[in-house]
Amino acid sequence: MRELRQSLAEIEHRYGELEAALSDPSIIQDREKYERLTKEYAHLGKIVALYDELKSIDKQLADAKDLEKEAAGDAELIELVAAEMTRLNHKRGEVESAIEEALTPKDPNDNKNVVMEIRAGTGGEEAALFAADLYRMYTRYADRKGWHTEVMSCTPTDLGGFKEIVFIIEGKGAYSRLKMESGVHRVQRIPITESSGRIHTSTATVAVLPEAEEVEVEIDPDELRIDVFCASGHGGQSVNTTYSAVRITHLPTGLVVSCQDEKSQLKNKEKAMRVLRSRLLELKKREQSQELASARRSQVGTGERSEKIRTYNFPQDRVTDHRLGVTLHNLEAILDGEIDALLEAASKTPKEEACHDGTASA
Repeated sequence: MRELRQSLAEIEHRYGELEAALSDPSIIQDREKYERLTKEYAHLGKIVALYDELKSIDKQLADAKDLEKEAAGDAELIELVAAEMTRLNHKRGEVESAIEEALTPKDPNDNKNVVMEIRAGTGGEEAALFAADLYRMYTRYADRKGWHTEVMSCTPTDLGGFKEIVFIIEGKGAYSRLKMESGVHRVQRIPITESSGRIHTSTATVAVLPEAEEVEVEIDPDELRIDVFCASGHGGQSVNTTYSAVRITHLPTGLVVSCQDEKSQLKNKEKAMRVLRSRLLELKKREQSQELASARRSQVGTGERSEKIRTYNFPQDRVTDHRLGVTLHNLEAILDGEIDALLEAASKTPKEEACHDGTASA
């Protein structure tokens, strides 16, 4: 407990230093440093508030002990004081637990926006339709949370599916909430393209990346090749008439990002750069853990059925997460965005334990 108090006192001192620093004009002008210190200040502020509450409880406990001594012989007052001390000790335990949780190192990306990429895997047109179902599921969930979604790029199919769709979910804690959704999602149902009524198994892959901020990823303009071309798609006055679509190639890594959803070439370029920064941040993270070669495949695998992390079985009205050992029988509601139960289970499971190994049964 003494070590905890010393740590809290040091945090309180650091908090005071940051408060002074953030009013320094020279720091305010340094965008990168100012943003970094602002984040640290906000984080430490929560801990300092808990520390203040803990000190207040300790003072109340000390006052209660003094009152207990003065109440010798007054059974009723002693009983009241004892009840108050029990309440305060219980509250003290809760605050200490909250402090310990706040001091536990967190994923620095948890509060970031999400760049989500969904691609059709095994199963042809049915896989593309399932990719569209997953896109709807996540956007409906984002709506429920009051988050904003924006499509960055997509390749639709004639039946309303997606070969791939890349979109951003903007909201506090979005990455923390959704990061365990990365992997191969499998669907078992009778496709609308199936005339004989046979159940098919198809897959789609989901990649969840934290959106990178400009200060986190430095991109040398000389390392980019930017191509513009006519947009293609399902009609529209601007389609195939103006060079609004943009393709950006990051030469050192070979990463390619295309965007053609906007009529403005500038807006398409801005969107493509947001996705590129997030992919480069992901590569940077993988480099640090010596896993560069599998930077993105580590999230989604190859799209083969054996690599599934979750199965959506329509005939049985069942959704099973094979990493978490969780099965729910409300498939329609889940595909409508009610995925909190699955996300809660994932948040309580250590990431290394939740990795899929392809051995889970259907």
